[in-house]
Amino acid sequence: MLRLDLLGAMLLAVVCGGAVGLERELRGKAAGLRTNILICVGAALFTQLSIEMADGRGDPARLAAQIVTGVGFIGAGTILHSRGAVTGLTSAATIWVVAAIGVALGSGAVLEGVGVTLLLLLVLRGLGWLEGHVRRRAVEATISVEVPGGADQVSRVEEIFQACGLAVADLRVEPAREGRVVLTATVRGKPHQHDEARLELLRATRTYRLSINE
Repeated sequence: MLRLDLLGAMLLAVVCGGAVGLERELRGKAAGLRTNILICVGAALFTQLSIEMADGRGDPARLAAQIVTGVGFIGAGTILHSRGAVTGLTSAATIWVVAAIGVALGSGAVLEGVGVTLLLLLVLRGLGWLEGHVRRRAVEATISVEVPGGADQVSRVEEIFQACGLAVADLRVEPAREGRVVLTATVRGKPHQHDEARLELLRATRTYRLSINE
């Protein structure tokens, strides 16, 4: 027998999951259009089945609760670790919320599911732009550079930072091996200014070792 309510919930899950997935696809993320549609539809279907199978004789939330565990494995697969950096956290969190949207649609909470979909799109698009804007404005980093000893080294490093447009919040000098010194500076500025300063330090001070902690 054709279940129009079930069919409607599945179609709505396709629309909601597809809207989020399209945004992810346009940003070139691994969890894109098809992935988010399948997660949303699967969560909605599992929720409907759990309600049907319980039929007043059991707890319908038991099967739906396993959706969180299953989605956790999928989300973990989108998180990558590379050279100390972690990427994919936003995609993993998006998958988690899309599954929750599917559960809402499958349980009949249509307004809540659609509303969260619109809110999620607003967060991904609007706050994504704001986050990028803030990140482009200023970055603080601690730069340690080991250079040959000399009275002019401190002033030379300060001049390099200032010439690149970086604000120096703190500068310390510590002795190192073989007559060298380690200059550690906390600087703030735009990302391209940090890159320019690092290249200039390597070139102008005969740097032996350069490390950055952002």
